[in-house]
Amino acid sequence: MKKVLVLGAGQLARMMDLAGSPLNMDVKAFDVRTNKVVHPVAPEHIYGNLAEGIAEAEVITAEFEHVAHDILEQCEQSNKLKPTSQAIKIGGDRRLEKALLRECNVANAKHYVIETREDFEQALTELTLPIIFKSALEGYDGKGQWRMKSTEQADEIWQDMADFIAQANSSVPQGIVAEQMVPFDREVSLVGARNTHGEIEVYPLTENHHAGGILSVSVAAPVEQELQIQAASVFKALTEKLNYVGVLAIEFFQVGDQLLVNEIAPRVHNSGHWTQQGADTCQFENHLRAICGLPLGSTKLVRPTAMVNILGEDSVPNEALALPSLSIHWYDKEKRAGRKMGHLNLCGNDEQELAQRLNQLAAILPTEAFPDLASFAAKYQERVTQ
Repeated sequence: MKKVLVLGAGQLARMMDLAGSPLNMDVKAFDVRTNKVVHPVAPEHIYGNLAEGIAEAEVITAEFEHVAHDILEQCEQSNKLKPTSQAIKIGGDRRLEKALLRECNVANAKHYVIETREDFEQALTELTLPIIFKSALEGYDGKGQWRMKSTEQADEIWQDMADFIAQANSSVPQGIVAEQMVPFDREVSLVGARNTHGEIEVYPLTENHHAGGILSVSVAAPVEQELQIQAASVFKALTEKLNYVGVLAIEFFQVGDQLLVNEIAPRVHNSGHWTQQGADTCQFENHLRAICGLPLGSTKLVRPTAMVNILGEDSVPNEALALPSLSIHWYDKEKRAGRKMGHLNLCGNDEQELAQRLNQLAAILPTEAFPDLASFAAKYQERVTQ
């Protein structure tokens, strides 16, 4: 039995445990809020503190990138942490992320790093409107971001960002990355895995739709081979540069036939949840295989699959479960507005059938809880039937 410790005790650790159990893996999670090692599915079971968890584990990994640096260093010293602390830090700091992309000569949006008012003014001369400003640390799900469409917004946005920087409680100084907004055709992501032997497998590119800065729907379907090759090349360059071990997600903007990296996530990723029903080996199992030195499982698309996030709701109509190939995954969380409570996976034998079922699902789910699903499903069906 392989013993794995996950830094973080959220839904990703939970799904790693569920995927690892058939492989006879013992997965525990370190809850950063309580500083206790717990069972990922039954957190009322406590197994000691971090030091005890590190000593017991054979491999340590992380479910999120904003892990306190002292915790990362403590885990790194055990020589059990995969991926490395540096890789996790890069995923949690956009300044380090941009530096990595530059080192690997990977295309991304024109940008400028801001730490002072002088930097802010310089960014306005280096970049053209519209500009999006993103916090270097701790920004996620649309938080810590500002959009400037007119220079008349400059003083207000700077003051808001300055307050945000001043209130930061991170161990590393907060900053802002200004990016030229990209007029992209769509947002896509690539999830892949690299194991301890350097073997790489990537899943097909996934189309992502966001609402209010939060991922709403991801669709995995056959894609143009040139785009898949381009994305896989970026994955290979980044993971080999970092000597990365585990699952890594890369978010891209597609502009014509070019992919620009938006950001990377050194972990299993929301846009890869579809793999639970749409691939032979899901991302959670492949992450565990990778960090434990096992051969990677198949990442081929078995059938077109869509993932729909459940935000702020702790139930869905029972009629949804009558849809063919629908699966539901709850995270056992307390209900809170905007919180990721679970997700739905829906499949079809081809894209036309998937589109039809997505429209059927949108008609069943409450509009107030899934406000953009019907619109997305209608556009998707129109596109695949052309």
